[in-house]
Amino acid sequence: MKLVTASEMREIDRTAIERYGVPGPVLMENAGRGAAEAILRAMPELKNGQKAAIFSGPGNNGGDGFVIARWLAERGVLITVYLLTSPEKLKGDALTNYRIIQHLNIPVIAVPGDQEWARYQDRAASEHVFFIDAIFGTGLKGEVRGVMATVINWLNELKKPVWSVDIPSGLDADAGRPLGTAVRADCTITFGLPKIGQIVSSGPEFSGPLKIIDIGIPARAVEENKIRRELLDRNVCHDWILPRPPDSHKGTYGHVLVIAGSPGKSGAAILTCLGALRSGAGLVTCGLPKGLNPVFETKVTEAMSEPLPETIDGTLSTAAYDRIMELIENKKVLAIGPGLSLHPETQALIRRLVAEADIPMVIDADAVRAIKGYLHILKESINIRILTPHPGEMGWLAGKKTWEIQENRLSMAEGLSKEYGIYTVLKGAATLIAAPNGETAVNSTGGPALASGGMGDVLTGTIAGFMAQGYNPFRAACLGVFCHGLAGDRLSGQKKTSGILATEVAQAIPGILAALRISGDNTHGQSDNHHL
Repeated sequence: MKLVTASEMREIDRTAIERYGVPGPVLMENAGRGAAEAILRAMPELKNGQKAAIFSGPGNNGGDGFVIARWLAERGVLITVYLLTSPEKLKGDALTNYRIIQHLNIPVIAVPGDQEWARYQDRAASEHVFFIDAIFGTGLKGEVRGVMATVINWLNELKKPVWSVDIPSGLDADAGRPLGTAVRADCTITFGLPKIGQIVSSGPEFSGPLKIIDIGIPARAVEENKIRRELLDRNVCHDWILPRPPDSHKGTYGHVLVIAGSPGKSGAAILTCLGALRSGAGLVTCGLPKGLNPVFETKVTEAMSEPLPETIDGTLSTAAYDRIMELIENKKVLAIGPGLSLHPETQALIRRLVAEADIPMVIDADAVRAIKGYLHILKESINIRILTPHPGEMGWLAGKKTWEIQENRLSMAEGLSKEYGIYTVLKGAATLIAAPNGETAVNSTGGPALASGGMGDVLTGTIAGFMAQGYNPFRAACLGVFCHGLAGDRLSGQKKTSGILATEVAQAIPGILAALRISGDNTHGQSDNHHL
């Protein structure tokens, strides 16, 4: 499913109206009706004469609220609309729908300022069981002020359900940050396509689950606008899965070389190999310090190992370079970094390999740290490079604080990929995958269950495993991130607890792939109910 900025959504709307002749009032009617139906599916008891309040602002989002009010009232809900502006400021489609609810005698109370709102807030809290936020849409740019800010803060203090229309009022539709303040919705009903700000940064915290409503925008209107960002869900990933013919063999699915591990961190090498194997790679070989080889061979039966020269401290030495260059000759992809250590000699070896090895490479953990201050070698490298930093590592690379990365995740990932010609997997909530050509994906799976040691190592191996099987770098990264996250989601759902192990996530990936091959219809994060 495509993921859009506010300006992209406006352009899609404009294309639908001007090029394909879908009238604006029809889009607003479809949006309001679809939202009302979604509300009643979730809370059918409202039809039994229960009271609900809608807070409408001065723009089209407020107009959507008027349509919702009409449809809910028709179905037996006792609706009161609180208009947070003077009626004289309404215009266009919003004004049209305001006049309709007036003719239908749906109560509308104008509260254009804090003084007016103070007279009604206690009554609003006590009388109504459900609240709908239709104050601001995706076009908001400046900080929320005045009675709008007062009402938003009031809604956030209620102990009753609050649903937002299109986007939580006050949330930046592109950056996912509150503009001063924003509604913390129990659910958000969004129209046409999900907005980037609902997915990245603090967006999920404010948006809650997303219900995406088809409002009748022609598919061609979306296609013509050439949206380059994708929200990864099961439908998207199902379409990307490659077939595995009956006459295939281990050579069909590629050979992954893993360079990982150091004393005390042999588990990183093991987990990376497990990720590659479980994602379907035909063969996996692990190059690691020779002192770790006995431990590795007792832990991973299915992967081959290659003992390599080590430093006096037991980490990989620069003397391993020639043998590694020999090893890559018949391999499809190299996964490098997990547990390799920050030993200066090992870090120098990593930098030389990143710059000179003519093989697609997934660069993680200590290999990411090795190129801090040496980002130019990414431009100089002669093959595909996929970088998989967590926010802290991204901060080290960019010379920024972790919070700065988190507040600008999308621009940071996209900027790094475009500047250095690499693929970036910026890990974290709603992991981002950015390609050097501007293509971007945002993941919809994964959560707190993945917040434990070794998860990143499994992910590195999983991405490498998909690349070995012939997936292009972008799809390999996307599928790796999606399947890894969904494995964690399923395990945490089954166990209803924390304490999920990285080995368990790796072991769950084949089942995820089997389900994706069968069907993309029974989705995690389906179009009507995205849990992000």
